[in-house]
Amino acid sequence: MGVLVARRLFISTVTLLMSSFLVFVLVVNSGDPLANLRNDTSPERDTKIARRIAILHLDEPVPQRYLKWLRGVTGCVVPGRDCDLGTTVNDQSVTALVSEALGATLRLVTAALVLAIVLGVAAGLVSALRQYSGFDHTVSFTAFLFFSLPLFWVAVLLKQYLAIGANNWFAEPRIGLASALAVAAVTGGAAGALVGGDRRRRWLARVTAGGLTATILVQLSREDWFRRPALGQAGIAVLSLGSALGIAYLSAGLGRRAVLVSCLATATEGCLAQVVVTPWLQDPLWASWTNVLLLLLVALLAAAVTGVALGAQDRGTAVRASMVTAAATGAFILIDILLRAVPGYAALVNGRIIATIGSQTPEFAGGFWEQQLDILAHLLLPTLAVTLVTFASYSRYSRGTMLEAMSQDYVRTARSKGLPERVVVVRHALRNALIPLTTVAAMDVGALLGGAVITEHVFGWRGMGTLFLGGLLQVDPNPVMGFFLVTVVAVIALNLVADLAYALLDPRIRL
Repeated sequence: MGVLVARRLFISTVTLLMSSFLVFVLVVNSGDPLANLRNDTSPERDTKIARRIAILHLDEPVPQRYLKWLRGVTGCVVPGRDCDLGTTVNDQSVTALVSEALGATLRLVTAALVLAIVLGVAAGLVSALRQYSGFDHTVSFTAFLFFSLPLFWVAVLLKQYLAIGANNWFAEPRIGLASALAVAAVTGGAAGALVGGDRRRRWLARVTAGGLTATILVQLSREDWFRRPALGQAGIAVLSLGSALGIAYLSAGLGRRAVLVSCLATATEGCLAQVVVTPWLQDPLWASWTNVLLLLLVALLAAAVTGVALGAQDRGTAVRASMVTAAATGAFILIDILLRAVPGYAALVNGRIIATIGSQTPEFAGGFWEQQLDILAHLLLPTLAVTLVTFASYSRYSRGTMLEAMSQDYVRTARSKGLPERVVVVRHALRNALIPLTTVAAMDVGALLGGAVITEHVFGWRGMGTLFLGGLLQVDPNPVMGFFLVTVVAVIALNLVADLAYALLDPRIRL
């Protein structure tokens, strides 16, 4: 493995040097950075020109300027040296600008990539298992529909019909019977497609899911839940125990009692801990991500102990399943805390909960949880726009690779041995189907960073896209090179991670 990593790093370094030099030459020769100063009629015209020449080293040959930029870049990886990505035409530090812009862009790219992978892969896998069903046709139609739409147009539609409409609805949040029945019909149709089976079973799933959905929506509207939302202890308990059942089923099946008991015990411990954890984290003195991560670590350790104590002969599987259950329960507790902060946040933003411009509200004065809601509110629309467009590739790739894996000889052999279908799908087919998706996900990071230029422009984010466009328009090479450097390093690093992940997904692959 060490030889592979060293070889890939060497090749990646050579690629980075050659490509960075090419981009530097193209940007430097794309225009005149002194053009706006040559028409300046002020007495300081010559001083300004001389200063810009000194800042950008315009009196030096292009190779020498590139070597100076490269010397500053090496300070980012060599200990004891300062990271210097140069300055802009306005004498601002590019390193500081990249650090500020990178945080906003990474929030957008990470959230969009995770959502696209989770939703796309899940939809693709279910489509493969329900091939040519109504669910399969619906997912295929939806995927191709959003894939064919331009990103900027999707963003504008989301602003108009989701953000503005939802904000107006939040002013008086009520769900009538007709709206509840419409949502219930969609939910019931999705449930029937997911369950599959004969007609009787599908209709039972449709009626059950639709009836529960309509009942819950009407009841929540009557209790004015949408104005003061919260999961509450009952909601957290139902979701946690339901997640425990699902995790136990996917991990080992409900027939392996030790794993099921471990997951249910972990979920119960989390529900009991919520009584203490929620008031503690709501206290402004203790509300911080450091304390959230500390509690998560404690929860994972407690789950591991529970898995060891109750796992019996399935101890290893019980520990892993219990830790996943603990993470899920912790997520529900965190969602409950955020929901409880919605009324306070709505009051601070005049009821416009879904933001349409910027990465956060300027001079926002809310507490810790209101600040997190503000970040999420500004992140919602751009993340959803990128996710909808990239959803198609992951759903189609996962469907195709899963269908190919399910037709292989080792899957037929596993079925002939009498293994349960869950084991055949999860342990045998799924791991092999994920190998091509690993490569696609690694390559998509660069594509998403490039696509973020359009997304950030439409939603007014001051991220890497804004920095890149500003550098191009002003013939300012250093911001453009900063954008290029971040993108290339991200792609190279994640492709190396993808190569290492192959061996984990498929033991037949040797590094």
